[in-house]
Amino acid sequence: MMITRGIGLALGVLLTAGSIFGAKPTKPSVTAKSPEEAGRYLVVVAGCMDCHTPGWLFAPGKIPEAAWLTGWDMGWRGPWGTSYPRNLRNSVAKYSADQWIKLIKSDALKPPMPSENLKMAMSDEDFKSIYAYIKSLGAGGKDTPEDLPPEQEPKGPYISMMPINMPMPPGGMPPGAPPAGK
Repeated sequence: MMITRGIGLALGVLLTAGSIFGAKPTKPSVTAKSPEEAGRYLVVVAGCMDCHTPGWLFAPGKIPEAAWLTGWDMGWRGPWGTSYPRNLRNSVAKYSADQWIKLIKSDALKPPMPSENLKMAMSDEDFKSIYAYIKSLGAGGKDTPEDLPPEQEPKGPYISMMPINMPMPPGGMPPGAPPAGK
């Protein structure tokens, strides 16, 4: 018993020393009984259903799991144009876990997808858990409309995210930011 404690203490000291003396810490990750269980937890707390589940914004928690993440034809219109939340259950079937993570971390996704927040804070293990959960749901639902450019008016329902009377941030818009109001 004493030897086990001594080894545990020594290991703890080494791990602490490693983090103090330059070992790069890893991002935190959700722990659960299975990757699918961790993924389910993550899609709930990360708000994935707000956009990717039809009607969730109007009846949160009331949509059956069988309809989760099947995409929505409610557009999100802003200076970037109109984007539609993809049917994740049909899209993950097209990718391996590594390809899907690469897509999520790319700059290809449009607002309101919180890509930068996810890239900054979420571990690859968590991305893999989300992938495993979505994959476990199986295909379902239909594909969503293609995104539209800023000058094209959407034909179906959309939520406007156009800035109105918004003051310019100090130093102006960051490089590469779309012009407000277009």
